[in-house]
Amino acid sequence: MSRLRRYRWRSPRDPLRPDEDGSYRRRRDRRLIYNRALVDLARHYGFHPKACRPYRAKTKGKVERPFRYIREDFFLARTFRNLEDLNAQLRHWLDTVANPRTHATTLRIVNEAFAEERSYLRPLPLAPFRSVLKLERRISREGMVSVGGNAHSVPDATRSRLVEVHSLADEVRIFENGELIAVHPVLERRKQRRVAPDTDEA
Repeated sequence: MSRLRRYRWRSPRDPLRPDEDGSYRRRRDRRLIYNRALVDLARHYGFHPKACRPYRAKTKGKVERPFRYIREDFFLARTFRNLEDLNAQLRHWLDTVANPRTHATTLRIVNEAFAEERSYLRPLPLAPFRSVLKLERRISREGMVSVGGNAHSVPDATRSRLVEVHSLADEVRIFENGELIAVHPVLERRKQRRVAPDTDEA
C-alpha cells in the first residue's frame, strides 16, 4: 500500500475499509476496534479510516478487486530478474496499460478520473511508512532463523531458542528478549542462507 501511495504521490482523507479485511473488528455493543497497524498507518499519512457497514454493498467503494486485475493482466506470462526489474515493469504497465484504459466499472479513463480527484487527496509525508511484520521464530540447531523462506543467522552468543523477528520492506531485524541482536537485508529469492560476518556457520 505504501508503494502504491507513493506512485500517485497522494493519500485519501477517509478511505473505506471493508468489514472482512481484518483492519478492524466490531464489539457486541457495535463499537469498532481498529487494528493497531492501521491506526499507525492512518496517523502517518493523516487519514481517518471509515468502516463499511456490514452486508451493505453500497457503503463500500465502487471500485473493488484491483489485485485480481493485476494478477490476471500484469503478472500473466511475465518473468522478473529481481525486485527492481519487477517494479520497473509494473511502473511501465501502469503508465501504458492500466491507467490510460477505460475502467470497466466506472466507464471513465483512469488517468482522467485521477486528475479530477487529485485535489481531494493529501500530499504524502516525506518519509515513507515503515510497516513492520512481527513474528516469533525458533532458532535451528545450525543457529539460523527462517523468515520468508530464507535462513538468517543469529550471533553465536544467543541463548534463547525463541526470538522475535521484525520483517520490514528492506531488512530483517532479530531481537532476543527485546534487544536487537541481528540485522539482515531482505533476500530477493527463496531458499537462501545469509550468515552475518560475526557468525560462525555450523
